[in-house]
Amino acid sequence: MCGIVGFLDRLDRPEFPTGRVVLAMLDALGCRGPDSAGAALLRSEGADGVWAVRIAPGDSLALKRLESLGTVERVEPAGGSLRFQFRPGADVTPEAVEAALGACRGGLEVISLGRRLDLVKQVGSPTQLDATYGFSGWRGPLAIGHTRMSTESRIDLSHSQPFWAHGVPDLATVHNGHVTNYHQLRRRYEQEGVTFYTDNDSEVIGVYLRDRLSRGRSLAEAMSDSIVDLDGAYNYLVASSEGLGVVRDRFGFKPLMIAETDAFVAVATEEIALRRALPGSFRVLEPPTGRATFYPLATPALV
Repeated sequence: MCGIVGFLDRLDRPEFPTGRVVLAMLDALGCRGPDSAGAALLRSEGADGVWAVRIAPGDSLALKRLESLGTVERVEPAGGSLRFQFRPGADVTPEAVEAALGACRGGLEVISLGRRLDLVKQVGSPTQLDATYGFSGWRGPLAIGHTRMSTESRIDLSHSQPFWAHGVPDLATVHNGHVTNYHQLRRRYEQEGVTFYTDNDSEVIGVYLRDRLSRGRSLAEAMSDSIVDLDGAYNYLVASSEGLGVVRDRFGFKPLMIAETDAFVAVATEEIALRRALPGSFRVLEPPTGRATFYPLATPALV
């Protein structure tokens, strides 16, 4: 029993308090998942050719391993993690960065990577997440969040959500429910050389989307494919540089509510999260089952 939330600002307001809205939604769902909390936010813009990277543990010595791949800038430690900007050399891939850092299960992990994406998570409540990272002050057009109750796997940072889709810049997911064919999918992907960092079935969603994207599918198409290929009762949300994705399985056993207005799209496991975080009058509906919906980012107005 976990809680997931997502928010997309359709008006592309640079100073809109997206972090505060998402944190309020997570706080309203705190009873659904006291074990850990996390959020991923897409910032309004990023520097051209520069990746924002977050690793945990926050081992600054590991950054020396990147010297042959590019330039490390603006190192910022927080909450046991380390965020830095990385200017990669020609043809350097996210996979090469992870390999150079020595990322592995049970060791150093790249929590997020992208030109605009930042992702934070930790054991504890949403309030603790804000105390550590100041997430309520973060700005950007899009964010997703998760509050977790562990039912099968360990309670630690790696098993907490959101999950970055390793290898795909600016792509993260949050999930509520159970992917029942997780072990079958995991064995197949591990045979293809994919590294899994947890025993959490939610992790396979990002791996699946990455696989579909590598086969030429668009993100929206990959999300639709997942409804057929991922068994179980689940909902999941996707944050990407393209927009917000909402996926509900064919059965609809897990709760999910969504509000769409001219100003925003907001989605949460329970309606109370939407009402508590967003003022005004708006209609809240249960999205249809067996459907993947993609909400694109607003196109900035030309001046």
